Amino acid sequence: MSVQIGNIDLGEFPLLLAPMEDVSDPPFRYVCKKYGADMMYTEFISSEGLIRDAAKSRQKLDIFEYERPIGIQIFGSNIEHMREATEIATQAGPDLMDINYGCPVKNVACRGAGASLLQDIDKMVAMTKAVVEATHLPVTVKTRLGWDDNTKNVYEVAERLQDVGIKALTIHGRTRAQMYKGEADWTLIREIKRNPRIQIPIFGNGDIDSPEKAANWRLEYGVDGMMIGRAAIGYPWIFREIKHFFTTGEHREPPTIAERIDACKTHLEKSIEWKGPKTGVFEMRRHYSNYFKGLDHFKEYRMKLVSTENIDELYDILWQINEKYSVQMA
Repeated sequence: MSVQIGNIDLGEFPLLLAPMEDVSDPPFRYVCKKYGADMMYTEFISSEGLIRDAAKSRQKLDIFEYERPIGIQIFGSNIEHMREATEIATQAGPDLMDINYGCPVKNVACRGAGASLLQDIDKMVAMTKAVVEATHLPVTVKTRLGWDDNTKNVYEVAERLQDVGIKALTIHGRTRAQMYKGEADWTLIREIKRNPRIQIPIFGNGDIDSPEKAANWRLEYGVDGMMIGRAAIGYPWIFREIKHFFTTGEHREPPTIAERIDACKTHLEKSIEWKGPKTGVFEMRRHYSNYFKGLDHFKEYRMKLVSTENIDELYDILWQINEKYSVQMA
């Protein structure tokens, strides 16, 4: 059975790319889409920034036709500002709107946004209702199990947010207090999925980093789909590998050196295209070591990649990597 969010058909068991600050920009989304992400989200965007017309927030609204279906994710602590931000983001033409009630980082949560709203469910419900009423698009939510171990209240959150009109819920299997540490616990996610009152799709998020884990947890927790974040950084092939494992029960061959270089090159090209040469080259630096993780003695090349600003030189270094490691792997 297909999973539906409003009128968006996501197929039988969709794999979603998580919204990640400073990662999930259009160049990164391009490579993830190419390798099998079924739905993606923008980086989270500050409602205050959108209302002030801040350049950085505005730029995050950029979406491209090839990315569809795509959601714009917003966060904030003021209900009226969230309503206004929803209207602005809707004009950018996404397929859905998503609200971030999961971000644990200090400068978001301590300002009363993100995961902080898990401490005030009445406000969270009121804010969600305002967003739902401010757009014709389906609204989805991403959140966590609760603020800490003593307040795992996502069961109540799921029911109440469904009641005010959200069309899907993604739950990260950690509390805010855990940040990204320890192991994600999906047992509460399963309970919510089994709750007869819940009619909307429930997506699980947290620690999905291999095809086996995805297949096992799909059976064990019964979710409608999975959202993948950190495991896709530098490894966009995770989506196609999981799908291959679902259909065949076998592992797909990992990407060759040539494929890694091709993906890295595409990412770099899109980065330059979208951000301009200077910023495009600079912001790509955080991705190189991820694309070439596990290669012996790679440090020398990494140092070259992160220290040059010349685009032709970068391509030349990638060519050298291909020459050296293709021979090694052959």
